[in-house]
Amino acid sequence: MRIVGRRREQAAVLQLLDRAAAGIGGHLVLTGPAGAGKTTLARFAAAEATARGIPVEPADGFRGPRLIVLEDADENLIAGAASDSAAILATAREPLGLPPELRLTGLPEPDLADLFPALSPAGVHALWLVSGGLPGPALAHAADVAGLAPQADPVVELALALPSRAEILQLDAGLLRLLEEAVRRPGDPGTGARLRARLARELLGDQSAARRRQELVDEALTVARDHGDPAVLAEVLDHRLHALWDPAAAHERLATAVEIVDLARTAGDAGTERRGLFWSFVAWAELGRLDHAEAALTAYARAGELAGDAEAAVVVDTRQAMLATVRGRFEPALRLADRVAVRGRRAGIADTDRLVASLRGRVALLRRPADAEPEGLLELARRLPGHFFEASAARVLAELGRDAEAGLELDRLLPAVLAGSGPRWLGAVADLAAVAARSGDPAAAQALYDALLPYQGRLVTWGGANALTGPVDDYLGRLAARLGRHDLAVSWFDRAVESEQRIGALPWLAATLAARAAVLPDRDRAERDRARAREITRRLGMGPAPADGRWGLIRDGDGWQLTAGTESAGLRDARGVGFLRTLLAAPGSEIAALDLVAGGAGLRVPAAGPVLDETARRAYRRRLTEIDQRLAAADRAGDPDGGAAAQAERGALVAELRRATGTGGRARTVSDEAERARVNATRALRATVRRIERVAPLAGAHLSASLRTGRMFEYRPMPDGPPGWRLS
Repeated sequence: MRIVGRRREQAAVLQLLDRAAAGIGGHLVLTGPAGAGKTTLARFAAAEATARGIPVEPADGFRGPRLIVLEDADENLIAGAASDSAAILATAREPLGLPPELRLTGLPEPDLADLFPALSPAGVHALWLVSGGLPGPALAHAADVAGLAPQADPVVELALALPSRAEILQLDAGLLRLLEEAVRRPGDPGTGARLRARLARELLGDQSAARRRQELVDEALTVARDHGDPAVLAEVLDHRLHALWDPAAAHERLATAVEIVDLARTAGDAGTERRGLFWSFVAWAELGRLDHAEAALTAYARAGELAGDAEAAVVVDTRQAMLATVRGRFEPALRLADRVAVRGRRAGIADTDRLVASLRGRVALLRRPADAEPEGLLELARRLPGHFFEASAARVLAELGRDAEAGLELDRLLPAVLAGSGPRWLGAVADLAAVAARSGDPAAAQALYDALLPYQGRLVTWGGANALTGPVDDYLGRLAARLGRHDLAVSWFDRAVESEQRIGALPWLAATLAARAAVLPDRDRAERDRARAREITRRLGMGPAPADGRWGLIRDGDGWQLTAGTESAGLRDARGVGFLRTLLAAPGSEIAALDLVAGGAGLRVPAAGPVLDETARRAYRRRLTEIDQRLAAADRAGDPDGGAAAQAERGALVAELRRATGTGGRARTVSDEAERARVNATRALRATVRRIERVAPLAGAHLSASLRTGRMFEYRPMPDGPPGWRLS
């Protein structure tokens, strides 16, 4: 069979077959991306082996020379197939570290031209640009080039027509090469505007290209408006919305969407009209008008059905799943996610798996936070740097109670997020706000509050509204509470509750009611909020309700985890934390300092009396006399071991007598011990409260006002405190 290029690889295959014919075992590994030609070379090897009379993958029991072909192999598969007389040809995407290995890359342009003898040099060049010289992708697009009119420029036409093969926020290197060359070519103004706008859109995944994207779309829009072709202007406006993603421009997005629809209808461009309807849905969702958003989504769905647009059907299923999640319809949301998985793969949508994971992850975070997993988000952060996937991972870590790890992500990300923008920006700010409201320092909380303030009244919307994560007002309330501004926090929570009730977002409503209850001064109103939140979470089957209002001091490995309303903090293990836990377990009960230090049951100190009575003191002295006699005997006998044992016992007895003896040799009383316990317990408890005040100021202020110290210790909760504590 004929193979273009790959002379080195063909020679290696033939050498492997020569060894097989001689009965000498061995292997050859071919690696490279999809479309590089690995399968073609494997077929070449099989054909050559057959021509030489060498069996290919013979039946079990055959022991002579043979060729074994292993596609998508790994080292274990190769090791299992190895034998003294078998030649193994293995293929894999990534290197296996089993030499000899050959890496297949793109073909040079002259070699690629041999694959397409009927195409013009311009057509071959276009294919080489978009495929990177890989034969598979070049063959996939060859028909697009062959069908062009003779006078058409293949580079320009492919740049305008080919869909991106990359997931959203990833860069399609081949398409970018094509577009970069196309924009440099002369042509009519309308085509130039379309190319520049398309290039700006495809550069969205490059965080360093923000300024260039802006310049490209500004130039394209100016030219398109001067050009006057409604189809061109509609296309440029659509690309512009993708390319810029200004988080503050929801109203502008809505106006632009209306303009796109009108222009597309004038031009008879049904595809661009659908995209305008989609942008209307996104903008209405951002503005918190889900009734209008759903009307736009319905119009988009109907237009897609009329056109037989499989991708539009997936978009609709994804957004319907999101809306079901927002309203607490978790099972329908998961069924829609399953349908997205099937339909998305059939339609060839590159980011289907990521969409499905996002939908399921949102359900898990609301329904069963313990089921959420941050690892996939951290992996996305490594694959797609600069798009703040770490912020979502930080929020998941916080929901899992891993506040120390969440706090580290907050510290790492905050400067970059505050300086950023893009389709994930507002969501990232909100996720960091959720972390800061639990355990962040006041400076971080204030910075995030200031960043979110311009978006008050809106919903936190990710990208093309494939995810909504609550009213901005709720996050502002949590941050205000973290900053100790309770009246302001209640005001924001009131606004969030009104929004959540209007759109039927029951899971969000439960969380906001619980957060509001923690800062309400009116205890009766706070208890009503908690009761309503508990009822919502019970009816929705959500995980451990954040709405029972109790605060927590829970053992966490070698330390402790404090949770108090919107605050959360890790505490290292210390005596003061143990004392605090004992007091919290018995609110309103007095516990003697001696019992607190000893971990007792809280009995009152008995009347003062000596720690050791006179009988005990005489017994100690008799024993000391006996030990002194043993020491003298050991010295006379030259017995160092016996002397050391006696000396150790004597030291222990003397120390006990000193503990029981006060100044001037007086007998120390139980009252003296109680005073020592009072001083030590007070010092340790106050140190713990000071640490809590630094990391959880609301909880610290409550504890400082509610703890009584002295000979008797007591936790007498002030009215601003929780209805109870979860302790372990």
